Amino acid sequence: MLSTLKILWSSFKMALQELRVNKLRTFLSLLGITIGIFCIIAVLTVTDSLESNIRKDLNSLGTNVVFLEKWPWDGDGDWWRYVNRPKPKYTELRSIREKVQSAESVAFVFVSGGRNVEFGSDYMENVQLLATTADLEKMQPVELVAGRYFSPTELTNGTNVTVLGADIWEGLFFTPEAAVGKVVRIGGRNTRVIGALKRRGESLMGGIINDNTFILPYTFARTIIDERRNADPWFMIKAKPGIAVGQLKDELTGAMRAIHRLKPTEENDFALNEITIAQRQLESVFGAINLGGGLIAFFSLLVGSFGIANIMFVTVKERTNIIGLKKAIGARPGIILLEFLMESIMLCLIGGGLGLLLVFVGTLLAGNMFPRFVIALSPWNIFIGFAISAIVGIIAGFIPAYSASRLDPVVAIRSN
Repeated sequence: MLSTLKILWSSFKMALQELRVNKLRTFLSLLGITIGIFCIIAVLTVTDSLESNIRKDLNSLGTNVVFLEKWPWDGDGDWWRYVNRPKPKYTELRSIREKVQSAESVAFVFVSGGRNVEFGSDYMENVQLLATTADLEKMQPVELVAGRYFSPTELTNGTNVTVLGADIWEGLFFTPEAAVGKVVRIGGRNTRVIGALKRRGESLMGGIINDNTFILPYTFARTIIDERRNADPWFMIKAKPGIAVGQLKDELTGAMRAIHRLKPTEENDFALNEITIAQRQLESVFGAINLGGGLIAFFSLLVGSFGIANIMFVTVKERTNIIGLKKAIGARPGIILLEFLMESIMLCLIGGGLGLLLVFVGTLLAGNMFPRFVIALSPWNIFIGFAISAIVGIIAGFIPAYSASRLDPVVAIRSN
């Protein structure tokens, strides 16, 4: 163990000496390794961060929630197959609650974009209207910084009240406390602000509730917009504790077929979507991105490995006399092999470290440019970067190291 550590230390010093004495040659040789490690770790870091942020957004939709809609999330592109399906109806809400015993919460929801919210002479354009019945707050995080959420009576009676997203109350009133109690106009109708949502930040998936959303009771929102013509409504159904989503979907399928009076030979005219569908699609997308980044990195590392092999062959040539002297005084071929192999690994680790440093600087710049998007260089990706560097060093340095270990000491000492 002690001799191995001495060899490692000696190899590290020789690698540093190569960097100092032959700066340009070593720099050009390490450039390929640096670019290769930068490419592969940058792609892994970006995809990991994207995946983490998107999965966080998806999980906020509810992992035990089924979305009953007209359109399937994993549709095969056959638009004509789904376009004539009926849209979910508010009148089906009671039947679903009565027939689906495994459901804990059921909400009827629709969204309409491009709306205006007015307060006096001020207004906010292109905001999102979210209409909902009761139970949405049981399936979606509704965090308030001022005021309150809808009462059951307000939701049932369609009272003209609203809860504003952060962009809206900030744009019209500056503070959430100032917004609560004010009367704003939405779709030409007066409505009183009873709550202000906490800022949620940017979401890669958009989400049902965001900072540009105002929420209305469904029975009031339908007086502003007819969802049957101008929106695609859906049901959100949450399973009871201990009930699997698969069981909930089976019960929903039977209930909806009965509600729609479908014959046994007819296919479903509705879609039951869940978060796992989107997650499977994401896995294929990120797999393709990682494959593309891996191919780029492979060719960069291939070029870099040739550069490392070249510098090691030159190093062996320059130290032929020293190799001969070492072998003449008893150095075994394995020691010579390990010495040059370690030097090759050290050179690759230096190049890989530079690549990782570039990735780290890139994450800092990206964090400053996109403060709401979390991107970070994980310890696992750092380990992968150094591991790949070491493997490339072994592959690129083995042949030069092996040729050095096989030199005849007499011939090596006499060489010029």
